Amino acid sequence: MMSTQEQQPPTTTDVDAPADVKDIEGLSSHVLIDVPRDEEKRLLKKMDWLLLPVLAFMYLCNALDKGNVGNAKTDGWDKDIGLTGNQYYILVMIFYVPFCLFGTPIALFIKRYSAARVLPLMMVGFGSMALCTAAASNFSQVFAIRWFLGIFESAMLPGVVFYLSTFYKRSELASRVGVFYAAASISGAFSGLIAYGVFHIDHPRYHSWQFLFWIEGAATVMFATFAWFWLPRSTSTWWALTEREKVLARVRILSDSSISVDEKLDITDAFRPLKDPVYWVWGAISFSLGVPLASVNNFLPQIVHSMGYSTVKTNLYTVAPNVAATVALLALTFSSDHFRERSIHISIALSTTIVGFIVLGAIDPVAKKDVAYFACFLIAMGAFAPSVLVASWYSNNTLSESRRAVTAAVMVALANSAGLISTNVFRAKDEPKYTPALITSAIFGATCLCLTLALGMYQRWENRRRNREQGVNLRAQDVETEALGRGKDAPAFRYMY
Repeated sequence: MMSTQEQQPPTTTDVDAPADVKDIEGLSSHVLIDVPRDEEKRLLKKMDWLLLPVLAFMYLCNALDKGNVGNAKTDGWDKDIGLTGNQYYILVMIFYVPFCLFGTPIALFIKRYSAARVLPLMMVGFGSMALCTAAASNFSQVFAIRWFLGIFESAMLPGVVFYLSTFYKRSELASRVGVFYAAASISGAFSGLIAYGVFHIDHPRYHSWQFLFWIEGAATVMFATFAWFWLPRSTSTWWALTEREKVLARVRILSDSSISVDEKLDITDAFRPLKDPVYWVWGAISFSLGVPLASVNNFLPQIVHSMGYSTVKTNLYTVAPNVAATVALLALTFSSDHFRERSIHISIALSTTIVGFIVLGAIDPVAKKDVAYFACFLIAMGAFAPSVLVASWYSNNTLSESRRAVTAAVMVALANSAGLISTNVFRAKDEPKYTPALITSAIFGATCLCLTLALGMYQRWENRRRNREQGVNLRAQDVETEALGRGKDAPAFRYMY
């Protein structure tokens, strides 16, 4: 049996802070939280296995239902429903309008009622829209469906980023969001494989692309029902945790994530970070990274198709770049958490995708298929990681739950609004090379790279300035987030960059 001492819940250790940091306002006399490492590892393992696979599959369904029109187009979907001119590109574009407008309002519901309840409901919605697309027969019907699809999908990414931040410490968030987000990058491979198999169906009454929408839409709705009952509203009410683990989970979040747990939603305070110039820079970064990301998400099948491959081969050849992108995403996010560093890792990914777009824009994709296909690997490998790492970056430095929920929604909305640019520069008249679109994607990627490096250098300088003025040598991980009730204004606050 456990001793009485062993049965006590983990508490903050009364270890004295270093002599040179004791007098800083906002820093408690105990700098670090002392929790049993073996118990913490068991708790992490339980959260990883019970939360991440479910969330990842939810996002896989999200990505499949959002991007399946790209695969359907390679099977003649656009011609079968009578699309002409730029109508296909308009349908891709219109999705982003409600996608940007509704993410923030829905994020407030997520904070108020929990992502575990709101996100499965949204999932039923976008799964139903996929089913409706199979029955749509003209431009107007698909236009309306894509509008509602944008509403239902708008809060998925910011909702999960916020949700995971209530379970994981700052030094664990990027890798967990990376595992979740890997579903988006691998979705390109899954959608290619699914389309490859489905497009072999030869039915006398129905088109092959209709089976694609039916299969993916039905799977989404069914899994949403499961997610509703499976996902916990919070660690304090999770059936899978013991009472001791619930206390440990709370202590962990207060040590390295939030200033409080399960705080009530304060709408006025939730929008306060938007007054800070640093968040405007994060907003510009989010917007600029969205253009290359949307280009890969929406048009990779068309880019591969421009090399002269058949419909079946096009869908098959999108698999390998997306698998490589997933590996790169996981490598960068796990490395970022290990080193507790964001800006340099983001810059590495951005540099990769910029080179890929430049190469694609500079060559003839038909004459130099091998080089063009290699460039597809580069644009995919660098497109996805910045979204995860930037989301982790501003979340790590936003210590209030309400502020973090709104910040994530606003930043993701800005990133998604960049899809309007991507879809407008990928024009039918530029097929098959899409040179203006590739150049535009490279320029926005380069802009994002410059902003990321500049903000990373500023935050490093600001941390050094505070240390110099206070006569200490503090890092972000040296101070409990619970002790930083004033957030960035607390003297002991240090940026996690």
